Amino acid sequence: MSMLREVKEMLFGIADEAALPARVKDLIRRAQEESEILIGWVQLAGVVFFALVYTIAPKTFDSEVMFAPVPWALGFYFVFTVIRLYLAIKRRLPHWMIALSVVIDMTVLLVTIWSFHLQYDQPPGLSLKAPTLLYIFILIALRTLRFEARYVLFAGATAIIGWLILLGYAIIKSPSDNVITRDYVRYITSMDILIGGEVDKILSILAVTVVLAVALARARHILVRSVAEHAAVSDLSRFFAPDVAARITASETLVRAGQGETRHAAILYLDIRGFTALAHRMPADQVMTLLAEYQSRMVPVIQRHGGSIDKFLGDGILATFGAAMTTETYAADAIAAAKDILVELVEWNRQRVAARADPLRMGVGVAVGSVVFGAVGDDTRLEYTVIGDAVNLAAKLEKHCKVEAVQALTTASAMARARDQGYVLAADHDILPARGIEGVDETLDLAVIVA
Repeated sequence: MSMLREVKEMLFGIADEAALPARVKDLIRRAQEESEILIGWVQLAGVVFFALVYTIAPKTFDSEVMFAPVPWALGFYFVFTVIRLYLAIKRRLPHWMIALSVVIDMTVLLVTIWSFHLQYDQPPGLSLKAPTLLYIFILIALRTLRFEARYVLFAGATAIIGWLILLGYAIIKSPSDNVITRDYVRYITSMDILIGGEVDKILSILAVTVVLAVALARARHILVRSVAEHAAVSDLSRFFAPDVAARITASETLVRAGQGETRHAAILYLDIRGFTALAHRMPADQVMTLLAEYQSRMVPVIQRHGGSIDKFLGDGILATFGAAMTTETYAADAIAAAKDILVELVEWNRQRVAARADPLRMGVGVAVGSVVFGAVGDDTRLEYTVIGDAVNLAAKLEKHCKVEAVQALTTASAMARARDQGYVLAADHDILPARGIEGVDETLDLAVIVA
Protein backbone atom coordinates (compact mmCIF):
# COMPACT_ATOMS: atom_id res chain seq x y z
CA MET A 1 0.00 0.00 0.00
CA SER A 2 2.88 2.33 0.79
CA MET A 3 4.40 1.80 -2.65
CA LEU A 4 1.04 2.37 -4.36
CA ARG A 5 0.59 5.58 -2.40
CA GLU A 6 4.06 6.76 -3.40
CA VAL A 7 3.34 6.00 -7.06
CA LYS A 8 0.03 7.84 -6.83
CA GLU A 9 1.73 10.86 -5.25
CA MET A 10 4.49 10.79 -7.87
CA LEU A 11 1.98 10.67 -10.74
CA PHE A 12 -0.82 12.84 -9.45
CA GLY A 13 0.71 14.86 -6.63
CA ILE A 14 -0.97 15.56 -3.31
CA ALA A 15 -3.95 17.91 -3.38
CA ASP A 16 -6.26 17.62 -0.41
CA GLU A 17 -9.02 19.75 -1.91
CA ALA A 18 -11.49 18.72 0.77
CA ALA A 19 -9.50 20.71 3.33
CA LEU A 20 -9.50 23.90 1.26
CA PRO A 21 -11.56 26.88 2.47
CA ALA A 22 -14.90 27.39 0.73
CA ARG A 23 -13.72 30.62 -0.91
CA VAL A 24 -10.73 28.81 -2.45
CA LYS A 25 -13.00 26.05 -3.75
CA ASP A 26 -15.20 28.76 -5.22
CA LEU A 27 -12.21 30.26 -7.06
CA ILE A 28 -11.41 26.84 -8.55
CA ARG A 29 -15.06 26.30 -9.49
CA ARG A 30 -15.21 29.65 -11.26
CA ALA A 31 -12.00 28.85 -13.15
CA GLN A 32 -13.57 25.59 -14.31
CA GLU A 33 -16.76 27.37 -15.37
CA GLU A 34 -14.70 29.77 -17.46
CA SER A 35 -12.93 26.77 -19.00
CA GLU A 36 -16.29 25.29 -20.01
CA ILE A 37 -17.15 28.55 -21.78
CA LEU A 38 -13.85 28.34 -23.65
CA ILE A 39 -14.54 24.71 -24.57
CA GLY A 40 -17.98 25.70 -25.84
CA TRP A 41 -16.56 28.41 -28.09
CA VAL A 42 -13.91 26.01 -29.44
CA GLN A 43 -16.59 23.42 -30.20
CA LEU A 44 -18.79 26.02 -31.87
CA ALA A 45 -15.90 27.26 -33.99
CA GLY A 46 -15.08 23.66 -34.90
CA VAL A 47 -18.57 22.73 -36.04
CA VAL A 48 -18.89 25.95 -38.08
CA PHE A 49 -15.49 25.29 -39.69
CA PHE A 50 -16.36 21.70 -40.63
CA ALA A 51 -19.76 22.75 -41.93
CA LEU A 52 -18.09 25.30 -44.22
CA VAL A 53 -15.49 22.78 -45.37
CA TYR A 54 -18.17 20.17 -46.07
CA THR A 55 -20.25 22.72 -47.97
CA ILE A 56 -17.54 24.06 -50.26
CA ALA A 57 -15.47 20.88 -50.70
CA PRO A 58 -16.09 18.95 -53.95
CA LYS A 59 -17.98 15.70 -53.33
CA THR A 60 -16.28 12.55 -54.63
CA PHE A 61 -19.20 10.28 -53.85
CA ASP A 62 -22.34 9.80 -55.93
CA SER A 63 -24.53 12.86 -55.32
CA GLU A 64 -27.60 10.68 -55.71
CA VAL A 65 -26.77 8.49 -52.74
CA MET A 66 -29.83 8.79 -50.53
CA PHE A 67 -28.08 8.51 -47.18
CA ALA A 68 -25.91 11.55 -46.36
CA PRO A 69 -25.80 11.85 -42.55
CA VAL A 70 -22.97 14.38 -42.27
CA PRO A 71 -25.21 17.47 -42.69
CA TRP A 72 -27.66 16.06 -40.17
CA ALA A 73 -24.89 15.20 -37.71
CA LEU A 74 -23.35 18.67 -38.04
CA GLY A 75 -26.78 20.30 -37.66
CA PHE A 76 -27.59 18.34 -34.51
CA TYR A 77 -24.12 19.01 -33.11
CA PHE A 78 -24.45 22.73 -33.82
CA VAL A 79 -27.75 22.95 -31.91
CA PHE A 80 -26.38 20.95 -29.00
CA THR A 81 -23.19 23.05 -28.87
CA VAL A 82 -25.18 26.30 -28.80
CA ILE A 83 -27.32 25.00 -25.92
CA ARG A 84 -24.22 23.80 -24.07
CA LEU A 85 -22.44 27.13 -24.57
CA TYR A 86 -25.51 29.03 -23.34
CA LEU A 87 -25.63 26.94 -20.15
CA ALA A 88 -21.89 27.41 -19.63
CA ILE A 89 -22.18 31.19 -19.96
CA LYS A 90 -25.10 31.19 -17.52
CA ARG A 91 -23.03 29.07 -15.09
CA ARG A 92 -25.73 26.38 -15.15
CA LEU A 93 -23.84 23.50 -16.76
CA PRO A 94 -24.31 20.39 -14.56
CA HIS A 95 -21.78 17.56 -14.43
CA TRP A 96 -24.12 15.15 -16.18
CA MET A 97 -24.37 17.62 -19.07
CA ILE A 98 -20.58 17.77 -19.34
CA ALA A 99 -20.41 13.95 -19.43
CA LEU A 100 -23.21 13.87 -22.00
CA SER A 101 -21.28 16.41 -24.05
CA VAL A 102 -18.27 14.07 -24.11
CA VAL A 103 -20.46 11.19 -25.31
CA ILE A 104 -22.15 13.32 -27.98
CA ASP A 105 -18.80 14.70 -29.18
CA MET A 106 -17.46 11.21 -29.75
CA THR A 107 -20.73 9.80 -31.05
CA VAL A 108 -21.14 12.48 -33.71
CA LEU A 109 -17.55 12.00 -34.85
CA LEU A 110 -17.73 8.19 -34.90
CA VAL A 111 -21.14 8.14 -36.63
CA THR A 112 -19.71 10.45 -39.26
CA ILE A 113 -16.74 8.10 -39.73
CA TRP A 114 -19.09 5.09 -39.87
CA SER A 115 -21.22 6.77 -42.55
CA PHE A 116 -18.32 7.08 -44.99
CA HIS A 117 -18.71 3.53 -46.30
CA LEU A 118 -22.39 4.22 -47.01
CA GLN A 119 -21.72 7.51 -48.77
CA TYR A 120 -19.09 5.98 -50.99
CA ASP A 121 -20.94 2.64 -51.33
CA GLN A 122 -17.95 0.65 -50.07
CA PRO A 123 -17.44 -2.16 -47.52
CA PRO A 124 -17.46 -1.09 -43.84
CA GLY A 125 -13.68 -1.49 -43.71
CA LEU A 126 -13.42 1.86 -45.53
CA SER A 127 -14.54 3.71 -42.40
CA LEU A 128 -11.66 2.25 -40.37
CA LYS A 129 -9.17 3.80 -42.79
CA ALA A 130 -10.58 7.34 -42.53
CA PRO A 131 -7.99 9.90 -41.37
CA THR A 132 -10.89 11.56 -39.54
CA LEU A 133 -9.87 9.25 -36.68
CA LEU A 134 -7.27 11.90 -35.76
CA TYR A 135 -10.05 14.23 -34.59
CA ILE A 136 -10.57 11.85 -31.67
CA PHE A 137 -7.31 13.13 -30.19
CA ILE A 138 -8.52 16.72 -30.56
CA LEU A 139 -11.72 15.92 -28.66
CA ILE A 140 -9.76 14.19 -25.90
CA ALA A 141 -7.32 17.10 -25.65
CA LEU A 142 -10.23 19.55 -25.52
CA ARG A 143 -11.30 18.05 -22.19
CA THR A 144 -8.00 19.12 -20.58
CA LEU A 145 -9.17 22.73 -20.56
CA ARG A 146 -11.36 21.98 -17.55
CA PHE A 147 -8.45 20.67 -15.46
CA GLU A 148 -10.28 17.53 -14.39
CA ALA A 149 -8.61 14.27 -15.39
CA ARG A 150 -11.81 12.24 -15.07
CA TYR A 151 -13.32 13.86 -18.17
CA VAL A 152 -10.17 13.14 -20.16
CA LEU A 153 -10.32 9.50 -19.09
CA PHE A 154 -14.03 9.39 -19.87
CA ALA A 155 -13.45 10.85 -23.34
CA GLY A 156 -10.67 8.34 -24.04
CA ALA A 157 -12.77 5.42 -22.82
CA THR A 158 -15.73 6.57 -24.92
CA ALA A 159 -13.49 6.82 -28.00
CA ILE A 160 -12.03 3.34 -27.46
CA ILE A 161 -15.47 1.76 -26.96
CA GLY A 162 -16.78 3.56 -30.01
CA TRP A 163 -13.85 2.42 -32.17
CA LEU A 164 -14.28 -1.19 -30.98
CA ILE A 165 -17.94 -0.96 -32.03
CA LEU A 166 -16.88 0.31 -35.47
CA LEU A 167 -14.35 -2.52 -35.74
CA GLY A 168 -16.91 -5.13 -34.75
CA TYR A 169 -19.45 -3.69 -37.19
CA ALA A 170 -16.87 -3.72 -40.02
CA ILE A 171 -16.03 -7.38 -39.35
CA ILE A 172 -19.65 -8.54 -39.00
CA LYS A 173 -21.13 -6.52 -41.87
CA SER A 174 -18.33 -7.05 -44.35
CA PRO A 175 -19.59 -8.75 -47.56
CA SER A 176 -16.44 -10.86 -47.63
CA ASP A 177 -15.94 -13.87 -45.36
CA ASN A 178 -12.19 -13.35 -45.44
CA VAL A 179 -12.09 -9.67 -44.45
CA ILE A 180 -9.36 -10.05 -41.79
CA THR A 181 -5.82 -10.17 -43.13
CA ARG A 182 -2.28 -10.33 -41.84
CA ASP A 183 -0.82 -8.91 -45.03
CA TYR A 184 0.07 -5.26 -44.46
CA VAL A 185 0.19 -4.42 -48.16
CA ARG A 186 -3.20 -6.00 -48.70
CA TYR A 187 -4.51 -4.05 -45.71
CA ILE A 188 -3.25 -0.78 -47.17
CA THR A 189 -4.49 -1.43 -50.72
CA SER A 190 -7.89 -2.95 -49.96
CA MET A 191 -10.84 -2.74 -47.58
CA ASP A 192 -9.55 -5.69 -45.53
CA ILE A 193 -8.93 -5.30 -41.84
CA LEU A 194 -5.59 -5.74 -40.07
CA ILE A 195 -6.33 -6.48 -36.41
CA GLY A 196 -2.85 -5.38 -35.38
CA GLY A 197 -3.41 -2.02 -37.08
CA GLU A 198 -6.65 -1.48 -35.18
CA VAL A 199 -4.98 -2.51 -31.94
CA ASP A 200 -2.32 0.13 -32.64
CA LYS A 201 -5.02 2.78 -33.00
CA ILE A 202 -6.69 1.75 -29.76
CA LEU A 203 -3.38 1.66 -27.90
CA SER A 204 -2.54 5.12 -29.28
CA ILE A 205 -5.87 6.50 -28.00
CA LEU A 206 -5.28 4.82 -24.64
CA ALA A 207 -1.71 6.09 -24.34
CA VAL A 208 -2.62 9.68 -25.22
CA THR A 209 -5.56 9.55 -22.80
CA VAL A 210 -3.46 8.26 -19.90
CA VAL A 211 -0.58 10.67 -20.51
CA LEU A 212 -2.94 13.65 -20.72
CA ALA A 213 -4.85 12.50 -17.63
CA VAL A 214 -1.68 12.11 -15.56
CA ALA A 215 -0.27 15.43 -16.78
CA LEU A 216 -3.61 17.10 -16.09
CA ALA A 217 -3.88 15.60 -12.61
CA ARG A 218 -0.44 16.92 -11.76
CA ALA A 219 -1.27 20.28 -13.31
CA ARG A 220 -4.49 20.43 -11.29
CA HIS A 221 -2.47 19.81 -8.15
CA ILE A 222 -0.33 22.82 -9.07
CA LEU A 223 -3.46 24.82 -9.94
CA VAL A 224 -5.10 24.04 -6.60
CA ARG A 225 -1.94 24.90 -4.71
CA SER A 226 -1.49 28.12 -6.71
CA VAL A 227 -5.09 29.20 -6.12
CA ALA A 228 -4.74 28.39 -2.41
CA GLU A 229 -1.47 30.33 -2.20
CA HIS A 230 -2.96 33.25 -4.12
CA ALA A 231 -5.87 33.35 -1.69
CA ALA A 232 -3.41 33.10 1.21
CA VAL A 233 -1.37 36.00 -0.16
CA SER A 234 -4.55 38.06 -0.58
CA ASP A 235 -5.53 37.28 3.00
CA LEU A 236 -1.99 37.95 4.17
CA SER A 237 -2.00 41.36 2.51
CA ARG A 238 -4.97 42.32 4.64
CA PHE A 239 -3.02 41.65 7.84
CA PHE A 240 0.38 42.82 6.64
CA ALA A 241 1.53 45.71 4.54
CA PRO A 242 1.70 44.63 0.88
CA ASP A 243 5.49 44.88 0.77
CA VAL A 244 5.81 42.80 3.95
CA ALA A 245 3.40 40.18 2.57
CA ALA A 246 5.40 40.09 -0.67
CA ARG A 247 8.60 39.68 1.35
CA ILE A 248 7.15 36.72 3.24
CA THR A 249 5.72 34.93 0.21
CA ALA A 250 8.79 35.57 -1.97
CA SER A 251 11.27 34.41 0.67
CA GLU A 252 13.45 31.59 -0.65
CA THR A 253 13.83 30.16 2.85
CA LEU A 254 11.45 29.73 5.76
CA VAL A 255 11.10 32.94 7.73
CA ARG A 256 12.30 32.39 11.30
CA ALA A 257 12.38 34.50 14.45
CA GLY A 258 15.66 36.30 14.93
CA GLN A 259 16.22 37.09 11.26
CA GLY A 260 16.72 40.79 10.65
CA GLU A 261 18.48 43.44 8.62
CA THR A 262 19.82 46.86 9.56
CA ARG A 263 18.29 49.63 7.51
CA HIS A 264 18.37 53.42 7.40
CA ALA A 265 14.71 54.31 7.62
CA ALA A 266 12.14 56.82 8.78
CA ILE A 267 9.51 56.03 11.38
CA LEU A 268 6.17 57.82 11.51
CA TYR A 269 3.92 57.63 14.55
CA LEU A 270 0.36 58.97 14.41
CA ASP A 271 -2.13 59.28 17.26
CA ILE A 272 -5.58 60.78 17.89
CA ARG A 273 -5.60 63.30 20.72
CA GLY A 274 -7.95 62.51 23.62
CA PHE A 275 -9.13 59.27 22.08
CA THR A 276 -9.31 57.37 25.40
CA ALA A 277 -11.70 59.91 26.93
CA LEU A 278 -13.67 60.02 23.68
CA ALA A 279 -14.00 56.23 23.61
CA HIS A 280 -15.41 56.20 27.14
CA ARG A 281 -18.26 58.44 26.00
CA MET A 282 -19.15 56.37 22.92
CA PRO A 283 -20.77 52.95 22.48
CA ALA A 284 -18.31 50.20 21.53
CA ASP A 285 -19.61 49.82 17.99
CA GLN A 286 -19.22 53.56 17.36
CA VAL A 287 -15.68 53.44 18.68
CA MET A 288 -14.79 50.68 16.23
CA THR A 289 -16.55 52.52 13.40
CA LEU A 290 -14.53 55.64 14.18
CA LEU A 291 -11.27 53.67 14.23
CA ALA A 292 -12.13 51.98 10.95
CA GLU A 293 -12.85 55.31 9.25
CA TYR A 294 -9.70 56.87 10.73
CA GLN A 295 -7.51 54.03 9.51
CA SER A 296 -9.21 53.84 6.10
CA ARG A 297 -8.38 57.52 5.59
CA MET A 298 -4.83 57.62 6.93
CA VAL A 299 -3.43 54.31 5.68
CA PRO A 300 -3.84 55.17 1.96
CA VAL A 301 -2.05 58.48 2.56
CA ILE A 302 0.87 56.67 4.17
CA GLN A 303 0.99 54.04 1.44
CA ARG A 304 0.77 56.67 -1.29
CA HIS A 305 4.11 57.99 -0.07
CA GLY A 306 5.71 54.55 0.05
CA GLY A 307 5.09 53.89 3.73
CA SER A 308 4.46 50.46 5.22
CA ILE A 309 2.10 49.95 8.15
CA ASP A 310 4.04 48.22 10.90
CA LYS A 311 1.18 47.94 13.37
CA PHE A 312 -2.02 49.49 14.64
CA LEU A 313 -1.85 50.48 18.33
CA GLY A 314 -5.45 51.29 19.17
CA ASP A 315 -5.78 54.82 17.83
CA GLY A 316 -2.08 54.89 17.02
CA ILE A 317 -0.49 53.95 13.71
CA LEU A 318 3.19 53.04 13.41
CA ALA A 319 4.50 53.23 9.85
CA THR A 320 7.94 52.76 8.34
CA PHE A 321 9.59 54.23 5.28
CA GLY A 322 12.58 52.39 3.85
CA ALA A 323 12.47 49.47 6.30
CA ALA A 324 10.35 46.80 4.61
CA MET A 325 11.56 47.97 1.18
CA THR A 326 14.72 50.04 0.91
CA THR A 327 14.44 53.49 -0.64
CA GLU A 328 16.72 56.48 -1.02
CA THR A 329 14.00 58.99 -0.10
CA TYR A 330 12.72 57.56 3.18
CA ALA A 331 12.99 60.81 5.18
CA ALA A 332 11.43 62.95 2.45
CA ASP A 333 8.61 60.44 1.99
CA ALA A 334 7.82 60.26 5.71
CA ILE A 335 7.68 64.03 6.18
CA ALA A 336 5.57 64.46 3.04
CA ALA A 337 3.22 61.77 4.37
CA ALA A 338 2.96 63.57 7.72
CA LYS A 339 1.89 66.80 5.97
CA ASP A 340 -0.68 65.03 3.80
CA ILE A 341 -2.07 63.16 6.82
CA LEU A 342 -2.95 66.47 8.43
CA VAL A 343 -4.38 67.76 5.15
CA GLU A 344 -6.61 64.68 5.14
CA LEU A 345 -7.55 65.42 8.77
CA VAL A 346 -8.80 68.88 7.77
CA GLU A 347 -11.09 67.36 5.11
CA TRP A 348 -12.28 64.66 7.53
CA ASN A 349 -13.07 67.24 10.22
CA ARG A 350 -15.01 69.32 7.67
CA GLN A 351 -17.18 66.28 6.97
CA ARG A 352 -17.54 65.47 10.68
CA VAL A 353 -18.65 68.99 11.52
CA ALA A 354 -21.18 68.86 8.68
CA ALA A 355 -22.48 65.63 10.21
CA ARG A 356 -22.69 67.31 13.68
CA ALA A 357 -19.76 65.33 15.08
CA ASP A 358 -16.88 66.80 17.05
CA PRO A 359 -13.68 67.51 15.11
CA LEU A 360 -10.60 65.45 15.95
CA ARG A 361 -7.02 66.46 16.71
CA MET A 362 -3.93 64.42 15.91
CA GLY A 363 -0.26 64.35 16.67
CA VAL A 364 2.44 63.07 14.30
CA GLY A 365 6.04 62.31 15.06
CA VAL A 366 8.71 61.44 12.49
CA ALA A 367 12.18 60.13 13.38
CA VAL A 368 15.04 58.99 11.18
CA GLY A 369 17.82 56.59 12.03
CA SER A 370 19.24 53.12 11.86
CA VAL A 371 16.70 50.39 12.65
CA VAL A 372 16.59 46.61 12.59
CA PHE A 373 13.80 45.21 10.47
CA GLY A 374 13.03 41.53 10.93
CA ALA A 375 10.91 38.76 12.40
CA VAL A 376 10.22 38.36 16.12
CA GLY A 377 8.22 35.77 18.03
CA ASP A 378 8.47 31.98 17.93
CA ASP A 379 7.69 29.23 15.43
CA THR A 380 3.97 29.41 16.23
CA ARG A 381 3.55 33.19 15.99
CA LEU A 382 5.83 35.48 14.01
CA GLU A 383 5.65 39.19 13.36
CA TYR A 384 7.71 41.48 11.15
CA THR A 385 8.57 44.68 12.95
CA VAL A 386 11.17 47.43 13.37
CA ILE A 387 13.37 47.87 16.40
CA GLY A 388 15.61 50.80 17.19
CA ASP A 389 15.95 54.21 18.80
CA ALA A 390 14.12 55.86 15.91
CA VAL A 391 10.97 53.87 16.72
CA ASN A 392 10.91 55.08 20.30
CA LEU A 393 11.82 58.61 19.30
CA ALA A 394 8.94 58.88 16.81
CA ALA A 395 6.45 58.03 19.57
CA LYS A 396 8.08 60.53 21.94
CA LEU A 397 8.02 63.25 19.29
CA GLU A 398 4.31 62.64 18.75
CA LYS A 399 3.69 63.18 22.48
CA HIS A 400 5.97 66.22 22.53
CA CYS A 401 3.71 67.89 19.96
CA LYS A 402 1.43 68.77 22.88
CA VAL A 403 4.26 70.57 24.64
CA GLU A 404 5.14 72.62 21.56
CA ALA A 405 1.44 73.10 20.65
CA VAL A 406 2.00 71.85 17.10
CA GLN A 407 0.54 68.98 15.10
CA ALA A 408 3.64 67.30 13.66
CA LEU A 409 7.28 67.25 14.71
CA THR A 410 10.57 65.76 13.56
CA THR A 411 14.21 66.40 14.38
CA ALA A 412 16.22 69.09 12.63
CA SER A 413 18.64 66.42 11.40
CA ALA A 414 15.75 64.40 9.92
CA MET A 415 14.46 67.52 8.18
CA ALA A 416 17.94 68.15 6.76
CA ARG A 417 18.08 64.53 5.57
CA ALA A 418 14.69 64.98 3.87
CA ARG A 419 15.92 68.15 2.16
CA ASP A 420 18.97 66.29 0.86
CA GLN A 421 16.59 63.61 -0.50
CA GLY A 422 14.58 66.16 -2.47
CA TYR A 423 12.02 67.39 0.02
CA VAL A 424 11.21 71.08 -0.54
CA LEU A 425 11.17 72.96 2.75
CA ALA A 426 8.15 75.15 3.41
CA ALA A 427 8.12 78.46 5.29
CA ASP A 428 6.27 76.96 8.26
CA HIS A 429 9.03 74.45 9.05
CA ASP A 430 10.34 76.29 12.12
CA ILE A 431 13.42 75.01 13.95
CA LEU A 432 13.07 74.59 17.71
CA PRO A 433 16.60 74.43 19.14
CA ALA A 434 17.75 72.42 22.17
CA ARG A 435 14.44 70.97 23.25
CA GLY A 436 14.21 68.57 26.14
CA ILE A 437 11.99 65.59 25.38
CA GLU A 438 10.58 63.30 28.05
CA GLY A 439 12.43 59.99 28.03
CA VAL A 440 15.37 61.32 25.97
CA ASP A 441 18.61 62.00 27.86
CA GLU A 442 19.94 64.78 25.64
CA THR A 443 18.33 67.84 24.15
CA LEU A 444 17.43 67.79 20.47
CA ASP A 445 16.94 70.41 17.81
CA LEU A 446 13.43 69.88 16.45
CA ALA A 447 11.69 70.93 13.25
CA VAL A 448 8.00 71.70 12.94
CA ILE A 449 6.35 69.81 10.08
CA VAL A 450 2.89 71.30 10.64
CA ALA A 451 2.20 73.92 13.28
